[in-house]
Amino acid sequence: MATVIGYPGHEILIPDVVRAENASLFDARNRRYVDLESGVWCATVGHGNPRVLRVIQEQAARIMHAGYCYSTDGVGKSAEELLRVLGFSGGKGVFLSSGSEAVEFGVRSVQRARPGSLLLTMTDSYFGAYGAAHGKDEREWHGYDWRACRECPVNEDGSRDCEHWRGIPFERLGGFLFEPGSSSGLVRFPPKDMIGALVARVRDGGGFFMVNEVTTGFGRTGAWFGHGHYGIRPDVVALGKGIGNGYPVSFTAFAPEVLDALCGDPTPYAQSHQNDPLGAAVALEVVRVIEDEGLIERSRESGALLLAGLEDVGERVGGVLAVRGRGLMVAVDLDDDVHNSWAVHVQRELVHRGFILARRPDTSSLRIDPPLTIEHEDLQGFLTTFESVLVEG
Repeated sequence: MATVIGYPGHEILIPDVVRAENASLFDARNRRYVDLESGVWCATVGHGNPRVLRVIQEQAARIMHAGYCYSTDGVGKSAEELLRVLGFSGGKGVFLSSGSEAVEFGVRSVQRARPGSLLLTMTDSYFGAYGAAHGKDEREWHGYDWRACRECPVNEDGSRDCEHWRGIPFERLGGFLFEPGSSSGLVRFPPKDMIGALVARVRDGGGFFMVNEVTTGFGRTGAWFGHGHYGIRPDVVALGKGIGNGYPVSFTAFAPEVLDALCGDPTPYAQSHQNDPLGAAVALEVVRVIEDEGLIERSRESGALLLAGLEDVGERVGGVLAVRGRGLMVAVDLDDDVHNSWAVHVQRELVHRGFILARRPDTSSLRIDPPLTIEHEDLQGFLTTFESVLVEG
């Protein structure tokens, strides 16, 4: 791996994985590891899902890539299914290659529909690796620090008397971009009433509500999409990661209201793999697998088992400051020193014992996002091993 540039803030702990199956990875010595990260939170329906692999093989044999002046009807059918599960009747969407790209395309479109306005977002949100969504320049964005709201859910009436709320320039807002749960990987969920009030105020001023579902979509939080826990239909949605189960595809969806504001003139954008038939076919099959196998409900059930187990371990053993999660999106904060040395040790020791999870860089937070298809016995095995690591120190 000396010739490969890796992920900043993360270390390669298993350099020789040779195959993967569902939630299991196997190294060159055929040692098994349970993948509690789903890769980079992407393998929603399991590594090497046979149905997804079959679609990849069949579609690649027909046509993988389309050009500027030709396409296939399968791309449109895939878009229709994604718009259906989003509830975007009359909407449209575009297939791209990464979550960052899907968010950026959506942001550019909202900015184009409401030129000269600001976009509202939470200060702890993460929207991508590049562009306006990544930079969040204060000339284009207003960041809302909602930390004070965690223990004080703000409703529409009470918000008028809140000093934090009064600092929001609603008269200048053209949109609100919301990340419903990841909070830059720390798994925090803003209060439902507060989000509803923000959306209402932004929409009252003619602005749009956009949601980044790259990490929270496709059953990850025990609902089809993270915004489902808030009961508000968005105007723009960015999808990624789980949409391709490891294949690099993403999707930006637009409700009719946004299309009307753009007057039928799409945001200027073109890249080599836009609306590729192979990526679209993979996304369609992922939707079908989730529906056919009841994986939304399974995510809720598995998540409840995992959260209850982690809370029980924390209460009995100690060393756990907090457990947060919805469905199979879970974070555990460890009681650690300023160097996070305990969290580093726990992560490494878990990997040594056959369980892979993420540690958020420069924090004591461990992140758990297994495939929705993970077996309960693997979750139980993790809980037992996690307790042993905490006890043994």
